[in-house]
Amino acid sequence: MYRYAPLVLIILSVLIAAGCAIGPDYNRPVMDIPQAFRFDGEGSREVADSEWWKQFNDPVLEKLIVEALANNKSVKIAAANVNRASGMLMTTRSGLFPQIYYNGTAERVRLSKNTIQQVPENPYNNFQAVGSASWEIDLWGRIRRLSESAKANLYATIEARRGVILSLTTEIASTYIQLRGLDEQLRIANETLKTYEESVRIFELQNKYGQVSGMTVQQARSQYETAAAQIPQIEVEIAKTENALSILLGRNPGPIERGVKLSDLKMPPIPAGLPSDLLERRPDVLQAEQNLIAANAQMGAAKALFFPAISLTGVAGFVSEELSKLWLGPSKLWNYAGNVVGPIFTGGGLLGQFRQSEASREAALYSYQQAVQSAFADAENALIARKKILEQVAAEQRKVTAFREYERMAELQYNAGYTPYLTVLNAQQELFPAELQAVQTNATSYIAVINLYKALGGGWIAKGEALTVPHETAREEQVDDKGSTTQHEPGKESVSPKPENEKD
Repeated sequence: MYRYAPLVLIILSVLIAAGCAIGPDYNRPVMDIPQAFRFDGEGSREVADSEWWKQFNDPVLEKLIVEALANNKSVKIAAANVNRASGMLMTTRSGLFPQIYYNGTAERVRLSKNTIQQVPENPYNNFQAVGSASWEIDLWGRIRRLSESAKANLYATIEARRGVILSLTTEIASTYIQLRGLDEQLRIANETLKTYEESVRIFELQNKYGQVSGMTVQQARSQYETAAAQIPQIEVEIAKTENALSILLGRNPGPIERGVKLSDLKMPPIPAGLPSDLLERRPDVLQAEQNLIAANAQMGAAKALFFPAISLTGVAGFVSEELSKLWLGPSKLWNYAGNVVGPIFTGGGLLGQFRQSEASREAALYSYQQAVQSAFADAENALIARKKILEQVAAEQRKVTAFREYERMAELQYNAGYTPYLTVLNAQQELFPAELQAVQTNATSYIAVINLYKALGGGWIAKGEALTVPHETAREEQVDDKGSTTQHEPGKESVSPKPENEKD
């Protein structure tokens, strides 16, 4: 019994000391966060958590977003990255537990008679059934720090996936709004072309009977051709937009189904929230923080390399020359051993690794700070753009109304013989592009609200995440500290999850 005492004492002392982990514990950096947005709009936080794309009241848009979340290749790539990171976490954490293997051998061996080693029977049989185990005692927390880093990397890839969902949903909605705006511009261009075509026909008849000059006919014809040249340009943009939308949907390039007209779309409510909410809702900010947590843990793992590594190994099994005697007592064999390995001189190798980890953490810290500042800038830009675009829409509409009245009055004066047809031509040249610009500005007003939802983030990302396929990627399998598997819901726990080494 006493022969086992040294090994038992070593194991007990190691387990007692294994509660510590070398390296700094993570604490969220203190940031200078604004208390309020300068251009905050009206609304409620709950709005930012709703499926805002349904507020447009366009069933086709809703269907396109569902299809994109199910089939988009970027979403599938992001989901695969999450599964890969989950596997890396499981692999890293496996080092915390004993590694147990088995080995069975059955062989026929003939030794050279010219060798020193001689056996009673040559050739001879060799049968083995052996189990082995090894366990690196994580005395300084190196494996735990590596596991902490792998866990943070997993959370970072989950946030990256949520960022893809955020971008995809808003891009689908924005591209669809652009398409509906182009459709409206094409309708205006076709109607304008028909009006100009009728004017050319009338002037040609009047010129035939000497009522107007040939110059007036050519002026009307030039106006007609100007409008005609706009239509192919708009049609090209429609085709490009449809193809871009098809790729986002995971389809081959092709036509896109249409829903309600641009003028019939409903404007979603404006989301609102505190600036600090961005730290909890923006996937890019959360991803940057998880990268910082991972880099912080890597520092601890690099520091632990300066200390000795302790491992235990053991072998137990049976070896016999005859298969029938393999499981008998005389065939039994076993051994156990402890191993301690530590650095004495590495030529700066370990110090270089530690300095790399320090530099990586510093870069991750600056990246996190930059992500936070960029998030505030995005939100401020989206708020001011939404506020000012409404003023621009109103101004564009007043301009169109003024040009229509200008055209009407110019035609009345021309018909009464007070002004030349050039005055009417000038009025039409101003009205047509103004109508096209008004449609584009109106579409931009919808896109401004979409960009605001994108800038503020929100719980709606989890709602979109639930629509992705395959569904198994919506709940990520993870391994807890005891080796059992748990289910992680990215839309919930991934919102700034507390790292396992952060102190309460």
